[in-house]
Order: sequence, then C-alpha cells, then structure tokens
Amino acid sequence: MKFMLNGALTIGTMDGANVEMAEEAGEENLFIFGMRVEDVEAMDRKGYNAQEYYDRLPELRQVMDQIRTGFFSPAEPEMFKDIVNMLMNHDRFKVFADYEAYISCQEKVNNLYKNPKDWTKKVIRNIAASGKFSSDRTISEYAREIWGVEPSAVKIPPPNEPRD
Repeated sequence: MKFMLNGALTIGTMDGANVEMAEEAGEENLFIFGMRVEDVEAMDRKGYNAQEYYDRLPELRQVMDQIRTGFFSPAEPEMFKDIVNMLMNHDRFKVFADYEAYISCQEKVNNLYKNPKDWTKKVIRNIAASGKFSSDRTISEYAREIWGVEPSAVKIPPPNEPRD
C-alpha cells in the first residue's frame, strides 16, 4: 500500500492487501497473477507437489538448481539450502504453482512499461485511489473499530495568541 501511495504498480496474487488495493484502484490497474482463494483450496484438497513443477518446468528447474548449487553465492554454496528445502518440501504458499502465471504477468509489466502513456495512466489511477490507505484514516478506523476509543478534541490557538 505504501508503494501504491508513491505510484508503484503492484504485481502480486489476489490476496491480503492486494484485494483491498484492487477494490480501490480496479484490478485492471494492478498486475494480478496466480491462483485465487478457491484455486488454493482446490489444490489443498487435491494435494500440492512442488516436485511436479520442478520436473515439468525447465526454467524453474534451472533457477532452483542454480540456487541449490551456490551459483548466486559461490563463497557460501549452501547459503540458500533452507530456502530450497522449504520451497521443495514445505511450501504452504505453493510458490511453484504460480510460477508460470508470474512469468506471463511479468511480460505484461515489461510490455506496458514500454508504453509510457498507458503506464502513467495506471500510476495516476493508483495514486488517486490510494487515499483510503492514508495513516489518518487507518488510525481513525482502528481507534473506533478495534481499540474502541473516540478522538479527543485539541484546541490549537491561533499563531499570534500566547500559549498557556
């Protein structure tokens, strides 16, 4: 949300804060990819096996092999061993299942960026829609709905009036 306030275009899955951002700016002004909640639930029922994606997608396999063998960390080849293990064996976010959709979406980002006029339109729409995420509104809503407190009036004297 903070990035949205500054004009960044979000690329991500339709969950968490991205749902709220899409409601405000319109999904067409974000780069949404991957599984939706119902897709994740269906995959949970069916079962998720990262190895299937690793075996089927040569580009993903190459990246994972490079990470696993220390290509990006030659001084410490085992530096990312835990990340590889988590992605291959314990990934509750099912990252590999969204890999192809992410690559496709990233191509859309790249193509739009080559068109400054359309890119700028999306940036402006995101900034214009980001007001809901201001700290003033958020704090006020939390105070009222979560903390159960009301605002206190504060009298601010005019600049030339002496203060107590």
